[in-house]
Amino acid sequence: MTIWTVTFQDSPEMTKIRADKARRDAHIAYVRAHAELQIGGPLAMRPQQDFPGAIWTVEAQSRADVERLVLKDPYYIPSLRNYSIHNQGQTTVVQDILT
Repeated sequence: MTIWTVTFQDSPEMTKIRADKARRDAHIAYVRAHAELQIGGPLAMRPQQDFPGAIWTVEAQSRADVERLVLKDPYYIPSLRNYSIHNQGQTTVVQDILT
C-alpha cells in the first residue's frame, strides 16, 4: 500500500454545499465508511475563515484508487472543487475549477 495526500481547492460557492446538512451528513458517512481515508479535514488559513479547501491522507494501491474515492465523495462537485493527488513528492493535478 502507498500513502497518498489529496489536497482540495474550493471555489467560494462550495460554502453553500458545506452548509447543506444532508450533503454534510452524507459526506461524513462516506468518510467513516472508508477506512483507507486515514485523515481528512478542512483547510483554513486563519480562524473563522471560510474553508478554501480540504486535505486527505489515503492509503491505497494506486492513484486510480484514490481518485475513485474522491469522485464518489458527496462533497465532490467538479465545477466547485479541484484536487491534486500527491505521492512521494510527485503531484498530479486532475481537475480544474470551471468557474
